[in-house]
Amino acid sequence: MTHTLTHDCPATLIPAGNATTLPAGTDVFIAQTLGGNVTVRTDRGLFRIAREHAGAIGGFSLAAESGLKAEGDFSEQAVWDALKTCFDPEIPVNIVDLGLVYDLAIEKTLAGAHVLEVKMTLTAPGCGMGPTIAEDARQKIAALPTVESAKVHIVWDPQWTPQMISPTGRKVLGLE
Repeated sequence: MTHTLTHDCPATLIPAGNATTLPAGTDVFIAQTLGGNVTVRTDRGLFRIAREHAGAIGGFSLAAESGLKAEGDFSEQAVWDALKTCFDPEIPVNIVDLGLVYDLAIEKTLAGAHVLEVKMTLTAPGCGMGPTIAEDARQKIAALPTVESAKVHIVWDPQWTPQMISPTGRKVLGLE
């Protein structure tokens, strides 16, 4: 189904990662709505529209499907669950099941808060969406209770390969 943008809309060109504005009146086809963002196809290519701008898509409502709540107790599992709400805008598998998250370090501060550092990679070194995906991950883990700071670093060693995809990710992609 095609939708039309009701007003100018900030977007990110995929895979280059360049910020742009899609003008009002642009026809878009929704390709993916995972992780709270919308991937749309236009006659100009593929674009990622952030959740806060999805209202520009006429006749479309983005359900609160990722709805992370900054309530309850902090846990390592909560961090992994938050990371699983982050998606490459071209691939319908979260970054954890794609095998992109290489390391999670959690430090507890003297005040009882938590400092998080994540090392992740991308499926291809030239992917311009890397900073966008990393920032999405950082924001989601930073919103967890008692998190004082969160950093997400993009690393290239070891190089990602499709063998790093989890069994769950393989199933979603039809690789089983």
